[in-house]
Amino acid sequence: MTSLKDVNAKLQELGLSLPAVAAPAANYVPYVVSGNMVYVSGQIPFLNGEKMHLGRVGADLTEEDGAKAAQACALNILAQVNDAVGGDFSRVKRCVKLGGFVNSTPEFTNQPVVINGASNLIADVMGDAGKHARFAVSAPSLPLGVAVEIDAVFEIA
Repeated sequence: MTSLKDVNAKLQELGLSLPAVAAPAANYVPYVVSGNMVYVSGQIPFLNGEKMHLGRVGADLTEEDGAKAAQACALNILAQVNDAVGGDFSRVKRCVKLGGFVNSTPEFTNQPVVINGASNLIADVMGDAGKHARFAVSAPSLPLGVAVEIDAVFEIA
């Protein structure tokens, strides 16, 4: 299992850090712990309240911009999971699944490459425990005009 110290060290190596836990934008909770699972609500690419990665991939944003948006979503996911385990990241056994939505043009077909921005970060930070099942699909629009939204499921001890 990976400790919070390990997660923070890996993020620091990548020039990143865990953001503050984002508050929900509507009538929902940011995560639910049920048994040994943490279900993380869809996270968008706003870090520490800073709006970023607004627009449609394939029109306003490049594929690379979309992958950076997905990476920001993954940082928010990791922050929510850390909150769910009370800061004891060693309780996190694995990332089970990610679901990725990409605000993209009808012609854009590289949604999996965009969502790799999140998948790669979680695998880089958690090693084999970060490898997960996943879907990556297009959406004609996403909340607040963001480029990407990603939800997640983690197994915990």
